[in-house]
Amino acid sequence: MIPTSYPPAEEIARLTARALLEVKAVHFNAREPFKLASGLPSPTYIDCRKLISYPRLRATLMDFLAVTVMRNAGFEAFDNIAGGETAGIPFAAFVAERMALPMSYVRKKPKGYGRNARIEGNMTEGQRVLLIEDMTTDGGSKLSFVDAIRDTGATCAHTGVIFSYGIFPEITKTLGDHGVTLHSLCTWWDVLAEAKDSAAFDAETLTGVEAFLTDPRGWQAAQGA
Repeated sequence: MIPTSYPPAEEIARLTARALLEVKAVHFNAREPFKLASGLPSPTYIDCRKLISYPRLRATLMDFLAVTVMRNAGFEAFDNIAGGETAGIPFAAFVAERMALPMSYVRKKPKGYGRNARIEGNMTEGQRVLLIEDMTTDGGSKLSFVDAIRDTGATCAHTGVIFSYGIFPEITKTLGDHGVTLHSLCTWWDVLAEAKDSAAFDAETLTGVEAFLTDPRGWQAAQGA
């Protein structure tokens, strides 16, 4: 069912942050930092995949994502919803259902046999495709998916995510130079604010996390990265 309720963006961000904290998808540890996919250290880690196991939260956030994209990009702006392998696939399916649109997904690389396809499902030339993922850090990982979509003759000018780090300013240029606009529900700043309000972590941990969010590259350099 296409959502018809449109909460303000600030309320969507707050409730999304609360949901992520409630299911313990958010992990803070300034003393023993996590290692990101880039190999760099971080006192923060988030696992949006956990949301698929919580139907009430999942339904609410997928409504939020659908209305955010429609509000920002247009009600009739898309012909196909594509999920990025692997985390984006279930969320793309949920959003496609809400927007009453076909769904496909994009492999990280050709599967190496048969049609050697990167696109699974039915995507055709001229379709306007919305790429859905669970999250983004600096936006770089989205470019390969966008290129694979465009290789079919379809267009892809928008990507929607539940969570964006919101601390790497280069993301706007990275995606913008590729002709892509990012739509997200919340950032680390929203999560930090909600974590403070709910006392989800001790004060020392929150102070350490805030130091990282304020200057992530400087914080990583201080860790020897």
